[in-house]
This record gives sequence, structure tokens and C-alpha cells, in this order.
Amino acid sequence: MSYVKRAVLDNFKNNLKPNKVLVLLGARRVGKTQLIKKYLETVEEKVLQLNGEDLNDARLLEERTLENYARLFQNIGLLVIDEAQAVQDIGLILKFIVDHIEGIKVIATGSSMFDLANKLGEPLVGRKNTFFLYPLSQIEFSNYENYKQTAENLETRLIFGGYPELTQYSSWEEKQNYLREIVSSYLLKDILIFDGIKNSNKIYDLLRLIALQIGKEVSLQELGNQLQMSKNTVERYLDLLTKVFILFKVEGFSRNLRKEITKTSRWYFYDNGIRNAIINNYNSLQNRTDVGDLWENYLASERIKKQEYHKIFRANYFWRTYDRQELDWLEEDAEKLSAFEFKWNENKKAKIPTAFAKAYPDAEFSLITKKNYLDFIT
Repeated sequence: MSYVKRAVLDNFKNNLKPNKVLVLLGARRVGKTQLIKKYLETVEEKVLQLNGEDLNDARLLEERTLENYARLFQNIGLLVIDEAQAVQDIGLILKFIVDHIEGIKVIATGSSMFDLANKLGEPLVGRKNTFFLYPLSQIEFSNYENYKQTAENLETRLIFGGYPELTQYSSWEEKQNYLREIVSSYLLKDILIFDGIKNSNKIYDLLRLIALQIGKEVSLQELGNQLQMSKNTVERYLDLLTKVFILFKVEGFSRNLRKEITKTSRWYFYDNGIRNAIINNYNSLQNRTDVGDLWENYLASERIKKQEYHKIFRANYFWRTYDRQELDWLEEDAEKLSAFEFKWNENKKAKIPTAFAKAYPDAEFSLITKKNYLDFIT
């Protein structure tokens, strides 16, 4: 499988407009540059490609004058800036370009939100469309696999995740080595640059604790006690980890019933492979005690991808009461509330908790197992 067509590509093409910026966000190594390369093979207009991490390229954009940009973008129909978060004042620069260079289209990619969200937010109000790119999803694999192949590949995806370059490697050892390289060289690069953190060990320790608490409520105070840091520092690190697309948070659902838990959150990894690399566990499923955690993280992350790629706008939650009635996943939109329970073991029975059914009689309930999970994630 040399190249997998990305789910955002068609919407990507449709939303690239003259005098607008198309922002493509995603973790390092998830395929942003390759997606742009594939797209550029289809365009006829003249393209200028810059990389924000290249000092010479960044300097070309520094002089924010009409004269400089008219010279730089002469006969250019499409400007592509990779790793745009590295360019100082990138929001103001892009605003000036799309406001003054008639007909130009702009693509800006970024591997972190703490720079781009701040720098692009206010300057580009009404001037941008934003897309997110994640590790490969089952939505994308489904275009190349039949049901039998998908079933055979499930274990590999639960263990190694979906980073695109993994498709080049056939052996488990090669996949392990690749994930170790991702974690050691790329995973925290943007955080270390942005926050000036000299010692990343504490963040890795935090990630390990989160990796061992998949599907469980996480107390910031308890994490702080274990890591010997303040609750506020833990909260700041977790926020940074969400902004570089390593973790995402799911909060507790409540409509003010007394017994519902809402003050803690659950955390998931966008990619199972990164989670397993953090704890250095690549054992096969038959030799693991955390298969339920892997299954829950996989379903949660794949559901997030499906919502983004299919433009399904819902709020996601978990639900639990103090007397330990719980549901793994809830989705709420304007019209309905849907509840889901995830079970790896298909022989285990599950039914909607009594307290939930009583409190929310109109909610839908579904049990997600290996028999029906593809409907949930594709």
C-alpha cells in the first residue's frame, strides 16, 4: 500500500478559494506534506512552496509591503507554506497577502495549534477554512481493503496505530523502530520549541500515566502528586499535548443529576501506536492485559476522525455516577442523545444503565463490538 488517498482531499480541493487561506493542521508525520504533494500534481497554476522552518524562506515573507509581495508572488496562483507556525506574525502576513494579491490561493500547514490558532485566529476571521489531518483512519483504509483484510489488520492497528509511513514496513520490529523514532524525534518538538521546556522527562512521565488510565477518570491533583508538580502545571502540559494532536479530552456528561460525575475528564491518544510506544509495549493481543483499553482508545480516536472527515458536529462525553454506573461514550446534538458501550469480548453482555435510562428515556443506546464496530467508525 504505497499511498492511501486521504479523506480530506476532495473537501480540500473544494475549499481552496482565491484570496482565502486553507489551513491544514495535524501532528508531525501524519502526511500533511504528502497530501499537498498529491494535490499539487493536479493543479495547472504556478505554485510557490515555502517552509516556515527554513530561515531563508521565512525571511522572504518578513517585509510586509505590497512591493515585496508583488515581486515575490508575480505570476503565482498558489502559495503553499509548510510548518507555517514557525513564521513570525504569520497571521498578519497571510492577511496582507490575501487582501492585496488579487486571485492568489494560499495553503498553510501546521503541526501545532498553540501558534497557529493564536496567530491566524483574529487576523484571518472570514478569510480561512481549517481542516484537520490525523493518522490514517479506517475510513481511508476501507477504500483499499475488503472485510477479510480489515479483520486481519485490526490487531496491527490496535498495536501500531495508523501513521502513514508504517504501511511501508512489514515486520513488527520495523514498525516498533519507526514508532520509537517518532516518539524520540518528533512527538514533543513543537512543545519544546514553543514553551522553552528544557527537560521533557516530566511530559513523558505524564504521557505514561495517561497511557495507563485510558477509559478512566483522570484527576489533575493526583497526577500532580505522582509527578511532584502543581495541578496547574499538569493542566498546562495537558493543554499543550492537545494542541500538538497527541491527546484529546472527553468530559463527563450531566444535566445536573446529583450522582453524575462531571469534575474529572478522560483522556485518549489520537493514535494507538503512540500510546503503546510511550509505555514500550508492542506485545500481541493474546499477551496483553490492556486489550480493553486499546479497543476503547481505538474506537474513540476513530470516531473523532469520522466526525471530522464527515463533518458530523456532535459534542462527545462519557457518563458515570458515583455508584459506578457508567457508559463509555455519549454524543449529543441538537436533536438527540446517543449512548455507546464498547466491549472487546463479544460474549460479555451489556445493557443501558438503569439510572441513565431513567434520567434520559429518549436516548438511544448501542453496544459496539467487533461485529458492528465498522458502522461506528466508518
